[in-house]
Amino acid sequence: MIQVFVTGGTFDKDYNYITGKLYFKDSHLKTMFERGRSTLDIDVKTLMMLDSLEMSSSDREIITHSCRNAKTDQIVITHGTDTMVDTARVLADAKLSDKTIIITGAMIPYAFGSSSDGFFNLGSALAFVQTLSPGVYIGMNGRYFDWNNVKKNTKTGYFETLY
Repeated sequence: MIQVFVTGGTFDKDYNYITGKLYFKDSHLKTMFERGRSTLDIDVKTLMMLDSLEMSSSDREIITHSCRNAKTDQIVITHGTDTMVDTARVLADAKLSDKTIIITGAMIPYAFGSSSDGFFNLGSALAFVQTLSPGVYIGMNGRYFDWNNVKKNTKTGYFETLY
């Protein structure tokens, strides 16, 4: 089984066409798994629905606790892209050595349809969590990165290795 923890981020934001603002309603994951015709054994649990810039150390403790107590060693976390590396660092410091954890997100909300990268990133994360050795990784843009060798390039909107 793969445990998927939802924490919010652009991935799950909806768009209010009247006000022009992004907001959280419900996670899009169930629809995404159905649309992708996934046959994987997946358990989805929503931990929070936050913009990652609003995520606190207490929120990261909830994520760490949930990963530590997950009944499976394969975990995917949907997360906002702005601070996913910070969360990855906290998880790595927690020494969850028997778990393979992939943190993924989207630059464009899934609710925006075919222009969103969320569907692709989620599918990639599911493949990575089944094939990588235990550790903490960022999965974005069809690539995976070690938690301590990645950054979000805010000029290009892509994740890249540090060295």
